[in-house]
Amino acid sequence: MIAYVNGIVEDITGDNVVIDVGGIGYNVKISADTAARLPGTGEPVKLYTYTSVREDAFLLYGFLTRSDLEIFKKLITVNGIGPKGGLSILSVMDADDLRFAIMSGDSKAISKAPGIGPKTAQRVILDLKDKIEIDDTMISKEMDSYGANPMAADSAQKQEAVAALVSLGYGQAESLKAVNSIEGIEEMDSGEVLKAALKKMF
Repeated sequence: MIAYVNGIVEDITGDNVVIDVGGIGYNVKISADTAARLPGTGEPVKLYTYTSVREDAFLLYGFLTRSDLEIFKKLITVNGIGPKGGLSILSVMDADDLRFAIMSGDSKAISKAPGIGPKTAQRVILDLKDKIEIDDTMISKEMDSYGANPMAADSAQKQEAVAALVSLGYGQAESLKAVNSIEGIEEMDSGEVLKAALKKMF
């Protein structure tokens, strides 16, 4: 079908953007994350698209990167996740964050999406864990920086800080990301690491 639309942003309204391509306005459904990253009205943009054809509608779903489009296409293969659910998930996290959450089994992060409950989030993880490619993603960068397992903290103070954050209600993936982003962590004790990580959360 339509691989992408390349034109001028005519209007952005909620979960929809109108792209003017040669004088024809295309309605394209987008996530909140995509909407926040779009250029302003009157600016050029290229959106990679997924075409949904139903008996009562012909809909385009647009993404700024191929990475976002590919993870969306995987999401909608999960039972109970249609295009609307896929956009909902990608509205609260980008493609790399979603891959990280799936690989780390962080259902809490996924279930933050409107309309996505804990059971559905778990189904996303179970169905997609073996289908996620880590090349050129944040996960591969985490592996390069922190060892073979990007979901593991590599020191006692990191492990204790991650465990403390999880006990406070944060997801495992976001807790590990916060802890691993702290500079000079080798000189800190676990309490100092926890305080620094909490600052990263806000």
